[in-house]
Amino acid sequence: MDIRQIRHFVSVAEELHFGRAAERLGMTQPPLSQSIQALEAELGLPLFERTRRSVALTPVAREWLPHARRVLQEAGDLPQVAQRLSRGEIGTVRLSFISFVSYSFLPELVSRFKARFPEVELVLSEATSDVQIAELLDGTLDAGIVITPPRGALHSPLRYRPVEKDRLVVAVPEEWVISGRVRPRGGKLDFAALRDLPVILFPRHGAPVLHDLVTRYYAERGAAPLPGQQAMQMQTIINLVSGGLGVAFVPSTMRRMVRPGVAYFRLAGVQPEIEIGFAWREAGAGAALQHLAEIVAEMFPAQ
Repeated sequence: MDIRQIRHFVSVAEELHFGRAAERLGMTQPPLSQSIQALEAELGLPLFERTRRSVALTPVAREWLPHARRVLQEAGDLPQVAQRLSRGEIGTVRLSFISFVSYSFLPELVSRFKARFPEVELVLSEATSDVQIAELLDGTLDAGIVITPPRGALHSPLRYRPVEKDRLVVAVPEEWVISGRVRPRGGKLDFAALRDLPVILFPRHGAPVLHDLVTRYYAERGAAPLPGQQAMQMQTIINLVSGGLGVAFVPSTMRRMVRPGVAYFRLAGVQPEIEIGFAWREAGAGAALQHLAEIVAEMFPAQ
């Protein structure tokens, strides 16, 4: 079955006369009849009830006709669809992100993109940086918002653009502050106030950058974090802090996640810092993905 046969069927179905349908199609009647017969043979059922005086649709053909018209309409739209895809006006972009940017610039990025390209489907998913990079490399993801990975983790066919930096703050059970177990000074916490407290950490295999940043902070002060509960999701870590299971080093953006029982404090002295960036597949990237990368560049121009 091909588009030509479907067009022949629709013409005969609308004219209910082979001669008029052939004239409409700019062909003679015999090849039109042969085309319809071949179509019926392929389908294994009759489409028309023919007599010497009339042509009528079979019950199946009457219900099949709207589907056939839809196929012709879609086939006619194909050139325009191709052009719109090439301009990035339609299509799909699969974007993943680390959880805490949903409290930062992600809503504005999505809003800007949808305002300019409302017919592009932006498929959002939340994942850790290591998962995103793996999916970018195997082609199941188009772009990701990640914590800057260790050197060498981002390579061809991936591109990377730094977006912003965020300092770590300490999330502390509020009850520990009230009871005096944690004593901030001027809204900040000295390392001495944290040394002997259990720390809720990301597991290293899931977030090596964050994990190593915290352990290095302790090592530079001649200590190691007292092991506490581990968790993969930032929201889960904050909830564990609320439950009094330990303190956690989190991006300052997480202050916007208001959770009863949690207090946030800046660190006194040097504050560990992470870099967040936009990574995407450059090879074979469609226009819609390029538009998204351009909007990221507009929001965060290179310094």
